[in-house]
Amino acid sequence: MLIGEVARRSGVSARMLRHYESLGLVRPTGRTGVGYREYSGEDIRRIFHIESLRSLGLSLREVGRALDDPGFTPSALVDDLIRRTRERIAAETELLTRLRRIDAAGPADWADVLQVVALLHALGSESAGRRQRAALSTVEEDTVPVEALVEAILSESDPNVAGALRWALARSGDGGLALLAEGLRAPAAEVRRRAVQAVAEVPDGQATVLLKDALASADIVVRRHAALALGARGVADAVPTLVDMVVAEANDVDAADALSALASDPALTERIATRLVDRLADRAVGSSARRRLTQALADIPGATASRALAELSHDEDRAVALTAAYVLKLRDAR
Repeated sequence: MLIGEVARRSGVSARMLRHYESLGLVRPTGRTGVGYREYSGEDIRRIFHIESLRSLGLSLREVGRALDDPGFTPSALVDDLIRRTRERIAAETELLTRLRRIDAAGPADWADVLQVVALLHALGSESAGRRQRAALSTVEEDTVPVEALVEAILSESDPNVAGALRWALARSGDGGLALLAEGLRAPAAEVRRRAVQAVAEVPDGQATVLLKDALASADIVVRRHAALALGARGVADAVPTLVDMVVAEANDVDAADALSALASDPALTERIATRLVDRLADRAVGSSARRRLTQALADIPGATASRALAELSHDEDRAVALTAAYVLKLRDAR
């Protein structure tokens, strides 16, 4: 079969077939009387083998080795191809994400495009200072898509930069809440915790809904962040988790302050006092936790808290009794 017919049947151009011949990948086994290349059936099968291996991403050098080296084993090369393909996909995915971010910003001209690109690069900088400046500048520029801010928040490990990013996101409105909701369900604990901190700073009713959902999270840190934020918003659902935080000595001072703020609502006063008293009566609660619960009762108004403190002032645990007596004196002095 002559080269022209081989090209038509194989889909490989005559020019590429000559290139393969120059590299020694496939050589026509015969020549016509006038010197034209003539390919045998075996030559054509080899051409198809070459094309098949090229479709996997092998270079022509690797194709030649695979076909001609009797000792060649494909496992190492396939593993390398997998690695290279993953790297290529990651790079293409990153490019696609960047293009979507630019498109979401709605640039009016190429100057806007360049501005967005510069800010996106700054948000991804290795310098924490540069990332922080970029985060703060997004408020003034008002051109970086909310999606880019959320992505930066969920990946940011520096607390100062993270704070600036959350502030910028909170000022941008509630557009990032859907993405933050995904972050709350992320497999990585750090991503979930960054997400709940960001949601806590968004002053929006939908953010409160997300925080309520976060109270049921399997991640205890997420639950605690959500409880503190909900306590500041006057949401009663946070009470059980806040009391548990006092017992566990996990941000217990902040939790006690949140309980005090919630107890200023007459509708919640007795509920909070009763919850604290019930935990004080729990035999599984240790001495130091009982002292913290007693201190938490200090700022809870109402008769239930006062009666509990009077009884606790005679508690068999001297530390608890002294704490309760001191708290009663403070209450009486008010």
